[in-house]
Amino acid sequence: MDDETLDGLGELQRSVLEAVWGLGEATVQQVRDELAAAGREGLAYTTVLSVMQKLEKAGWLGHRSQGRVYVYKPTRSRDEADSSTARALVRRVFGGDPLRLFQHILADEELSERDLAALRQLIERKRPGKGR
Repeated sequence: MDDETLDGLGELQRSVLEAVWGLGEATVQQVRDELAAAGREGLAYTTVLSVMQKLEKAGWLGHRSQGRVYVYKPTRSRDEADSSTARALVRRVFGGDPLRLFQHILADEELSERDLAALRQLIERKRPGKGR
């Protein structure tokens, strides 16, 4: 998969990235503790370190030295990652046509009035002259 999307990441890689996003920046031990609190206890320090190094090599994380430890920080926001993943999904599954995606969501999902109101607001903001 594309290095720019979340599709190519494994479950543990995504969990680690989510932990770093949630913390803003983190050491390996902080991520390990966060994963344990989320129910993934028992992961070896070296396992988490290896995952974080792979995420750094793939361009998802960067690091800075703080004394003898590395502090890792995401290189892109969760929103940027979600956007690139959504664009890739539309290209791959819906032939680049976002309308097809929305048609499926509206037809297949049970959307509440609140969901529909939020969609209306998003559409209204997207109209020309309304800003983003």
